[in-house]
This record gives sequence, structure tokens and C-alpha cells, in this order.
Amino acid sequence: MVLSNNRVVVRAAIIADADTIVSFNAAMAMETESKTLPPDILRAGVEAVFADSRRGFYRVAEVDGIVAGCLMITFEWSDWRNGDWWWLQSVYVKPEFRRCGVFRALYDEIERAAQSTPRVVGVRLYVEKENRRAQKTYTSLGMHEADYSIYAKNLDPRIAAK
Repeated sequence: MVLSNNRVVVRAAIIADADTIVSFNAAMAMETESKTLPPDILRAGVEAVFADSRRGFYRVAEVDGIVAGCLMITFEWSDWRNGDWWWLQSVYVKPEFRRCGVFRALYDEIERAAQSTPRVVGVRLYVEKENRRAQKTYTSLGMHEADYSIYAKNLDPRIAAK
């Protein structure tokens, strides 16, 4: 499928999009990490973002009225820069809409919003080490690999650690 960006409409997600976002998050976890996430935890996590804007916000991309992709922005305060980094998370594009400009439209909207929001110092994301296609996409948008590795410790026994 080939789309022009003028067919992709990016908008703020609303609570009515929660089912779609939950299904996208479940699909992404299975696709990228072979994880089946508990639906009740996923739903509660998505709804928590809608209930408290301090947690972040979602954007969805529609093609002909169909939600084709989404992402979530969360915030990281940087005392070094006296500003926020916006983290792109829960990035997902339905397989039939990949390589069609859906993510680019989402990213362009986020970059525009970040540049026009006081005290946002940049955007970041993390990507699976083996996901070369995504890395190539991010590079094409002007992003670069940071000088950091992420370390984590899972404290939630309901979710399998990786």
C-alpha cells in the first residue's frame, strides 16, 4: 500500500481509542518480545494515561478513518538541561500500513509539538537491538543512536522480565 502523508491524519487519542491502543500494545509485545501481556494490566495502564496527563499522552494516526498506528509520549525531567525529554513509547503501526508514512506522520507531529512546547529539550526512544528496520527509520528522521545503554530490573512479578 502506498500512501501520501495527506491521507494520514494524526490526532490526539481519546478514551474511545483505548481498546485499539490496548490491542496494539498486545500485538507489539508479542511481535517484538514474544510476550503475552495480561490484558487487565494493559487496559489499566492505557487508561491511567488518559486519567492523568502527567503520565503522558497518546497520538493516533488514521488512514481513511481507520486507526493505523499510535504512539505514547512520556516525560523525563533533565536537571542538566532544565527541561523535559519526550520519550516515544508504545509505537505501533498495523502491518498493512507499514512503510506507508504512518510513523513518519506521527513523528512529524510529535517533533512539531515538542519544538513548540516550552522546556522540551528533545525526543528519545528505545528500540530493540535487532530491529534494524526501525533503527533505519529513526535515522532517516534525523535521530541518532545515543551514548547510553538501558539497564532495567523488573519489580512486577506479573510480567516476565527480559
